[in-house]
Amino acid sequence: MKKWIIDYEDEAKEDFDNLDGSQRGYVFKAIEKVSQNPLPQSEGGYGKPLGNKNGNDLTGLFKIKLKRLGLRVLYRLVREHGIMKIVIISVRSDNEVYEQAAKRIQKNK
Repeated sequence: MKKWIIDYEDEAKEDFDNLDGSQRGYVFKAIEKVSQNPLPQSEGGYGKPLGNKNGNDLTGLFKIKLKRLGLRVLYRLVREHGIMKIVIISVRSDNEVYEQAAKRIQKNK
């Protein structure tokens, strides 16, 4: 199986840059691991699909949870180009990460 291309939205790149050094390493490793098979779990991949989260329609997005760090990474797939597009890297507090992701999706449409 080929590895997917990892691509960061501009804001997600900023999110990554704002992490401290050790967090950056863990997040990078998690993204690298999932990029080997970012497809939904229903298709045998690592992807945990998101649907509607407290009124935020996040259909088509997947999450990577880094519980120990209290972070979530949300991404979407551009299947025809084999791209795993990182949308947001943020703290898991309540639904903040989902609300931010919904705003970014709307803005980038």
